[in-house]
Amino acid sequence: MGTNLSAEPFVDEVDIEVVAGRGGDGVVHFRREKYVPRGGPDGGDGGRGGDVIFVASPHVNTLYGFRGKRHLRAGHGRPGGGQRSSGRSGEDCVVDVPVGTIVFDADTGEIIADLDKPGVRVVVAEGGRGGLGNWHFRSSVNQAPRRATEGGEGEVRHLHLELRLLADVALVGYPNAGKSSLIRVLSRARPRVADYPFTTLVPNLGVVPGDDGGHFVIADVPGLIEGAADGAGLGHQFLKHVARCRVIAHILDLAEAPDLDSLEQRYAAIRHELERAPQRIDDRPEIVVINKIDLVPADETRQLAQELEQRIGRKVCATSTVTHAGLDVVRKTLLNALEQHDSADASEEDSAAPSAADRIWADA
Repeated sequence: MGTNLSAEPFVDEVDIEVVAGRGGDGVVHFRREKYVPRGGPDGGDGGRGGDVIFVASPHVNTLYGFRGKRHLRAGHGRPGGGQRSSGRSGEDCVVDVPVGTIVFDADTGEIIADLDKPGVRVVVAEGGRGGLGNWHFRSSVNQAPRRATEGGEGEVRHLHLELRLLADVALVGYPNAGKSSLIRVLSRARPRVADYPFTTLVPNLGVVPGDDGGHFVIADVPGLIEGAADGAGLGHQFLKHVARCRVIAHILDLAEAPDLDSLEQRYAAIRHELERAPQRIDDRPEIVVINKIDLVPADETRQLAQELEQRIGRKVCATSTVTHAGLDVVRKTLLNALEQHDSADASEEDSAAPSAADRIWADA
C-alpha cells in the first residue's frame, strides 16, 4: 500500500490571507401593534460573523489547492429585526488542509495551530460579534431608546501554512541512493524511479506491514546534498519532512561508495546536515541501510556492514532492492527501532499517539 504525492503538484508551503465575517448590526425598532399605542423597543441583535476554520483531512495530500485562492473570506452576519429577532449568522468558511499542516501567523511567526490528527478543527479567524438591538437599552428612565450598536469586525490574519509529513520512518540519503526503490519493495508503493540524481522531487509515502497485523509509514524524503541545512538544493524544504518522524533510516549506495571509507564519509556528510538542520532531528533513533548489495559478493557485504557498524556506532543492515536480499531484515530492524523509541518515550504524553498510518490516509 502506498501514496505517491506526485499525483498533483506537491506544495508544502503557502501564504494566504483569511478574513472572518463582520457581525450584523443591531437595530432600532419598536412594537407596532394595533392595540398597543406605545409599544416598547423590540429591536433584535445582529448575527455574528462567520469564522474561517481549518479542518485536518486525510483526503488532502498537499497545499496545492491554495494556489488559486490566496484570500479566504467568511460570510457577514445579518442585521437584527423586530420582535427581538436576531439576524442570521454569517456562513463559516471551512477549508480542508492536509494532516500535518502547521499554521503560523505570518506577521509574528507565532504557531497558531498544529493540525496533526484527522478531524482536528481550528478557528484561524474569528467572526465579529453581532451588534445589540435597542431592546437591550430600555430602562425606567428611557422607555424608548433609539440606540443600537454596530456589529464587530471579523479578524483579518495573514497566515503561513507549512506541511510536514507524518511518517514513522524517514528514509534519508544522497540523491539516487535507492530510497524510492526501497519504499517500493517494502510497501508496494509506486514512486517513479530513474537513474539520475534528484529523481524524487516530492516525498513519497508507503505503508509497511508489521508482524502483528499492524503497520508503519515510511517517507521517502528527496535526496539531500551537502549544505542542505543551509538551504543548498532544496534542503530546508526537505529536512522539515524529517522533523516528525520517529526513526531515521539512512540509505547508502554501494555503487557510489564501494568501500568502507567512502561509505563512512557519505554517512557522516548527511549526518552532519541532520545535526545542523533548523528543526531538531538529529536525536532520532537511526539505522543505516547499505543498498545495492547485489553488486558485490555476499561475504564482502557482510564484512562491510560489520566494520561500518563498529565505526559509526549505528545498526547497519544490507539489502538489494533488485534481488530483495536482506529486505525482511531491514523491515524487522525498523520495527525494532520503532518499538525501542516508543518504549523510551512511554512516560511522555505523546507516546500514546497513534502511528502515522492511523493518522493519515492509507492506500490511495
